[in-house]
Amino acid sequence: MSTRAHHLVDQELVEAAAHLARTRCRGDNHTMAAAGRNRDGRIVTAVNAYHFTGGPCAELVLIGAAAAQGAYELETIVAVGDRDRGVVPPCGRCRQVLLDYFPGLTVIVGKGEEAGAGTREGLRAVPVAELLPESYVWADHQLDPG
Repeated sequence: MSTRAHHLVDQELVEAAAHLARTRCRGDNHTMAAAGRNRDGRIVTAVNAYHFTGGPCAELVLIGAAAAQGAYELETIVAVGDRDRGVVPPCGRCRQVLLDYFPGLTVIVGKGEEAGAGTREGLRAVPVAELLPESYVWADHQLDPG
């Protein structure tokens, strides 16, 4: 029996990212779209900026775009690939950054080994910490003020 917490999949968020991937991801420079829901309900979107030197993933661009719009409390995020690739889980770097910025974040990923409650069309929504078991938490490294 799993003790993992699963959440309902935010289909509106998935569709926002999928729409962006279909309409704005063209060519090799922009191949992934991400959508995030802020605590106040707003949806923020972004695309990656691919570059051979390691340009930022859509999830990282989304963090900056959200901040530029005053959305500092992201609750859920999803990334969708161009060419109808569907939902794509975050890479390792993004997993760590998302955990550091938003430790309570829910991430929508493709169907995993355990498809729990809230699964729809092969998707599941999981806490970001589940994507990095026994992860290093950058905030633990910081000194307490005072």
